[in-house]
Amino acid sequence: MRPPAVLYGVYERRLAAALAKAPVPQHIGVILDGNRRWARALGSAPAAGHRRGADKVADLLGWSEDVGVRIVTLWMFSTDNLNRDPAEVVELLGIIADAVDSLAATGRWRIRVVGALDLLPEEVAGRLRRAEERSAGVQGLHVNVAVGYGGRHEIADAVRGLLKEHAEAGTSIEELAQILTVEHIAEHLYTKGQPDPDLVIRTSGEQRLGGFLLWQSVHSEFYFCEAFWPDFRRVDFLRALRSYAERERRLGR
Repeated sequence: MRPPAVLYGVYERRLAAALAKAPVPQHIGVILDGNRRWARALGSAPAAGHRRGADKVADLLGWSEDVGVRIVTLWMFSTDNLNRDPAEVVELLGIIADAVDSLAATGRWRIRVVGALDLLPEEVAGRLRRAEERSAGVQGLHVNVAVGYGGRHEIADAVRGLLKEHAEAGTSIEELAQILTVEHIAEHLYTKGQPDPDLVIRTSGEQRLGGFLLWQSVHSEFYFCEAFWPDFRRVDFLRALRSYAERERRLGR
């Protein structure tokens, strides 16, 4: 039996107070996992879980703003998800496009779409691009929406972009091999210009990254939460921040 809501309220306030002077991650990545299993547990269709999960996103962004996070990256649809039942894929992408439209419409958050949009239906890709354009001037929290995203695919795209850039400049493969650095590849990632995530959260109890921000997460802290994404609460978010604050970050040193 779950504790009464009033006890959770007290616990949540104590957690927030304890974190008031704790270090805050500037960039948080979140793997929004467990929508389908949440729906299955209720005997509902997967779309019900996806819609409930989409509704939860604005809450997370508000909590992030409250504590001073500057960038949130949300993994909403992977390249592997394209292998699901076509009918579910179409429905899920529609739900995601609606959610991103709603986020942009608030004028509160700056949207950046990260992923291989060329793998998505043109209508969906167009809606995502337009949402990004509408929010381009917003100065608030930056929200990376990872749709059609895969870590290996991102690195392959970065290398492809790097090779194309140098080919157009007349650089030979031999010359590029002599000067190539980690920074050259980083400059062609979907998240170029942004700091790497300090903290990566995955919901649903799964303890793996599945390729999320494969390059960028090399020094990230990880937090795995048992709750399915639709059930993720502010107290769960604060627990993740507490775990982060208690760790000694060595950053490879």
